[in-house]
Amino acid sequence: MMTIARSEVLLKEARFYAFHGVMPQERKVGAEYTVSVTVGYDYAKAAESDEVDDTLNYAELYELVKCEMQQPSQLLEHVALRIGKAIFQKWAKAAYADIQVIKNNPPMGAACAGAGVNLHLINDNKRKC
Repeated sequence: MMTIARSEVLLKEARFYAFHGVMPQERKVGAEYTVSVTVGYDYAKAAESDEVDDTLNYAELYELVKCEMQQPSQLLEHVALRIGKAIFQKWAKAAYADIQVIKNNPPMGAACAGAGVNLHLINDNKRKC
Protein backbone atom coordinates (compact mmCIF):
# COMPACT_ATOMS: atom_id res chain seq x y z
CA MET A 1 0.00 0.00 0.00
CA MET A 2 1.19 3.52 -0.72
CA THR A 3 -0.10 7.04 -0.60
CA ILE A 4 0.80 9.84 -2.99
CA ALA A 5 1.79 12.59 -0.58
CA ARG A 6 2.25 15.30 -3.18
CA SER A 7 2.11 15.50 -6.95
CA GLU A 8 3.25 18.33 -9.18
CA VAL A 9 3.40 19.13 -12.88
CA LEU A 10 6.56 20.96 -13.97
CA LEU A 11 7.61 23.23 -16.77
CA LYS A 12 11.34 23.80 -16.31
CA GLU A 13 13.31 26.62 -17.90
CA ALA A 14 11.07 27.29 -20.89
CA ARG A 15 12.74 29.94 -23.04
CA PHE A 16 10.97 32.93 -24.56
CA TYR A 17 11.86 36.14 -26.33
CA ALA A 18 9.62 38.85 -24.90
CA PHE A 19 9.30 42.61 -24.43
CA HIS A 20 9.06 43.26 -20.69
CA GLY A 21 10.85 46.04 -18.83
CA VAL A 22 10.61 49.44 -17.21
CA MET A 23 12.83 51.14 -19.77
CA PRO A 24 11.26 51.91 -23.18
CA GLN A 25 14.29 50.35 -24.90
CA GLU A 26 13.59 47.01 -23.14
CA ARG A 27 10.04 46.97 -24.43
CA LYS A 28 11.24 47.89 -27.94
CA VAL A 29 14.23 45.55 -28.33
CA GLY A 30 13.11 42.69 -26.09
CA ALA A 31 15.18 40.11 -24.26
CA GLU A 32 15.47 36.42 -23.56
CA TYR A 33 13.58 35.02 -20.56
CA THR A 34 13.50 31.71 -18.80
CA VAL A 35 10.30 30.60 -17.05
CA SER A 36 9.86 27.67 -14.68
CA VAL A 37 6.50 26.66 -13.26
CA THR A 38 5.55 24.03 -10.70
CA VAL A 39 1.84 23.37 -10.20
CA GLY A 40 0.53 21.31 -7.31
CA TYR A 41 -2.02 19.03 -8.92
CA ASP A 42 -3.49 15.72 -7.80
CA TYR A 43 -2.72 13.44 -10.69
CA ALA A 44 -3.26 10.16 -8.84
CA LYS A 45 -6.05 9.26 -11.29
CA ALA A 46 -3.75 9.86 -14.27
CA ALA A 47 -1.00 7.78 -12.68
CA GLU A 48 -3.44 4.86 -12.62
CA SER A 49 -5.32 5.48 -15.88
CA ASP A 50 -2.43 6.54 -18.14
CA GLU A 51 -4.84 9.07 -19.73
CA VAL A 52 -3.74 12.65 -20.43
CA ASP A 53 -7.28 13.93 -19.73
CA ASP A 54 -6.82 12.93 -16.08
CA THR A 55 -3.92 15.30 -15.47
CA LEU A 56 -2.75 18.85 -16.00
CA ASN A 57 -1.25 18.65 -19.49
CA TYR A 58 2.19 20.27 -19.48
CA ALA A 59 1.93 21.08 -23.21
CA GLU A 60 -1.16 23.16 -22.40
CA LEU A 61 0.73 24.71 -19.47
CA TYR A 62 3.50 25.73 -21.87
CA GLU A 63 0.98 27.36 -24.24
CA LEU A 64 -0.60 29.25 -21.34
CA VAL A 65 2.80 30.59 -20.21
CA LYS A 66 3.72 31.45 -23.81
CA CYS A 67 0.52 33.47 -24.18
CA GLU A 68 1.20 35.45 -21.00
CA MET A 69 4.85 36.04 -21.95
CA GLN A 70 3.70 37.60 -25.25
CA GLN A 71 1.88 40.39 -23.37
CA PRO A 72 4.43 43.13 -22.56
CA SER A 73 4.61 44.33 -18.96
CA GLN A 74 6.90 46.66 -17.07
CA LEU A 75 7.43 44.30 -14.13
CA LEU A 76 8.22 40.59 -14.04
CA GLU A 77 6.14 40.50 -10.85
CA HIS A 78 3.11 41.37 -12.97
CA VAL A 79 3.95 38.71 -15.55
CA ALA A 80 4.33 36.03 -12.85
CA LEU A 81 1.00 36.97 -11.26
CA ARG A 82 -0.78 36.87 -14.62
CA ILE A 83 0.62 33.39 -15.25
CA GLY A 84 -0.60 32.26 -11.82
CA LYS A 85 -4.08 33.68 -12.33
CA ALA A 86 -4.32 32.00 -15.73
CA ILE A 87 -3.25 28.65 -14.24
CA PHE A 88 -5.93 28.78 -11.54
CA GLN A 89 -8.55 29.91 -14.05
CA LYS A 90 -7.79 27.00 -16.40
CA TRP A 91 -7.16 24.35 -13.73
CA ALA A 92 -9.40 25.17 -10.78
CA LYS A 93 -8.25 22.03 -8.95
CA ALA A 94 -4.63 23.18 -8.89
CA ALA A 95 -3.58 23.57 -5.25
CA TYR A 96 -0.66 25.96 -5.72
CA ALA A 97 1.72 27.35 -8.30
CA ASP A 98 5.37 28.31 -8.05
CA ILE A 99 6.36 30.62 -10.88
CA GLN A 100 9.87 31.82 -11.67
CA VAL A 101 10.46 34.42 -14.38
CA ILE A 102 14.09 35.28 -15.13
CA LYS A 103 15.39 37.92 -17.53
CA ASN A 104 18.58 36.46 -18.97
CA ASN A 105 21.47 38.94 -19.14
CA PRO A 106 19.53 41.88 -17.64
CA PRO A 107 20.67 45.40 -18.63
CA MET A 108 21.87 46.50 -15.19
CA GLY A 109 25.61 46.76 -15.62
CA ALA A 110 26.40 43.54 -13.76
CA ALA A 111 27.67 40.23 -15.02
CA CYS A 112 25.07 37.65 -14.03
CA ALA A 113 23.16 34.82 -15.64
CA GLY A 114 19.84 36.48 -14.94
CA ALA A 115 17.60 38.41 -12.58
CA GLY A 116 13.94 37.87 -11.87
CA VAL A 117 11.20 36.86 -9.51
CA ASN A 118 9.79 33.82 -7.74
CA LEU A 119 6.11 33.75 -6.84
CA HIS A 120 4.35 31.14 -4.70
CA LEU A 121 0.55 31.23 -4.99
CA ILE A 122 -1.99 29.13 -3.11
CA ASN A 123 -5.36 28.57 -4.75
CA ASP A 124 -7.75 29.68 -2.02
CA ASN A 125 -10.72 28.93 -4.27
CA LYS A 126 -9.71 25.37 -5.09
CA ARG A 127 -12.78 23.36 -6.03
CA LYS A 128 -13.31 20.23 -3.99
CA CYS A 129 -15.29 18.36 -6.65
